[in-house]
Amino acid sequence: MRPLLLDEDRALPADPATRAVARQIYARVRDLPLVCMHGHVDAAVLAADRPFADPASLLVVPDHYLLRMLVSQGAQLAELGVRTVGGGPVVTDPREIWRRFCAGWHLFRATPTRFWLEHELVEVFGIDVRPGPDTADAIYDRIAEQLARPGFRPRALFDRFGIEVLATTDSPLSALPDHAVLREQGWGEKVVPTFRPDALLHVRRPGWRADVDRLAALADVDCAAYDGFLEALRERRRAFVAAGAMATDHGHLGTDTTPLPPADAARVYADALAGRADDRDADAFAGHMLFEMARMSRDDGLVMQLHPGVLRDHDPDVHARFGPDMGFDVPVAAEFTRALRPLLTAFGHDPRFRLVVFTVDETVYSRELAPLAGAYPAMRLGAPWWFLDSPHGMRRFREAVTETAGFYNTTGFVDDTRAFVSIPARHDLARRIDAGYLATLVAEHRLDEDEALETAVDLAYNLPRAAYRGLASPVS
Repeated sequence: MRPLLLDEDRALPADPATRAVARQIYARVRDLPLVCMHGHVDAAVLAADRPFADPASLLVVPDHYLLRMLVSQGAQLAELGVRTVGGGPVVTDPREIWRRFCAGWHLFRATPTRFWLEHELVEVFGIDVRPGPDTADAIYDRIAEQLARPGFRPRALFDRFGIEVLATTDSPLSALPDHAVLREQGWGEKVVPTFRPDALLHVRRPGWRADVDRLAALADVDCAAYDGFLEALRERRRAFVAAGAMATDHGHLGTDTTPLPPADAARVYADALAGRADDRDADAFAGHMLFEMARMSRDDGLVMQLHPGVLRDHDPDVHARFGPDMGFDVPVAAEFTRALRPLLTAFGHDPRFRLVVFTVDETVYSRELAPLAGAYPAMRLGAPWWFLDSPHGMRRFREAVTETAGFYNTTGFVDDTRAFVSIPARHDLARRIDAGYLATLVAEHRLDEDEALETAVDLAYNLPRAAYRGLASPVS
């Protein structure tokens, strides 16, 4: 059996002199609390606080990075435990799923998924042998044994990981029952909801009309007209604020924020209710509603997060069989300079408004996003996201944006994951990469060492707290 060991210098610079500085910087931030302001962990996991069922359902089935790689090499989602929409055949034996994953361990070489998984296996579960066909059962048994212990229940791990605050992602059509449970049990400031209204803002989406009816019932507002629709959204935002929310999240394909004249917006909404809206009107309404979401954020204080530029469910057959988020989302080119101009013209200098912009199109980092964030006080750059939260991707981000936007127009790392146990691994990698980047600046005499240490703390901890209002005082 080959041992599984973690080198203390993993992901730090290879140059010995620079690495020595990076070690000092990383040591300053490695144990800081985790501020997790964008993720997809289900609040029900923490509200119920039940033991995790088995290694496969914890580490394999919810991790779309992992599933995607295995599928690219011939695995089927059903044999990895992903249930079909129609209830077709699916592998339910977690040990079999785990064996399939371990047999594909070599596929993850040099990927961030490999880094995260190694961290989870060694640091969380104490595994000291490399996954493979010959070790799969022994590793499974070791993890399963630990998952049965009280120290491996969700809330115990939450505290062990040093998570200070965790933001979930929630539909406006949710009454947030799990957040209510958490609040009653003293966890309301630790686990907070995030308002994600995408499904209600795209009027050609199947099921949109039924969701508007649900919105009207939940908000107790008549949505027969456009003004009522806006008021219902405001009411749901108020409910989220009352539940502890600090932010909204918007995952539109496009970035347009052009407002429509009120009469045009009302017409498109009426046409949509009647099933008459065409694609052009639907796209215009979606852009208009991003502008309206910005207006509402200015008024209610929720930070507006924009995550555009991903073509969802690229494979329609997989989407039809396995449901949302399973059809292989793929990045597309994004444009921000013109698209955000209406929104930033209206709200970009308003101290009541905060916009955090993410992208998976790194070609716009230096050309568009850094210059925009370096000019508009309301705008900040989100961390490298999704396909870019890799060692090289995070390093390229710092190299592309720092000289124009600086460090202090960015907002710290976001883990963006459903895989709860991977959260500390993801933050650890980001802190190592930032330590390496800062150490390079020190080695090149572009930054003093005390400044690098201070900046590292800000990137890891203070900046995400500052970006999302309502968090307590930072550390020095």
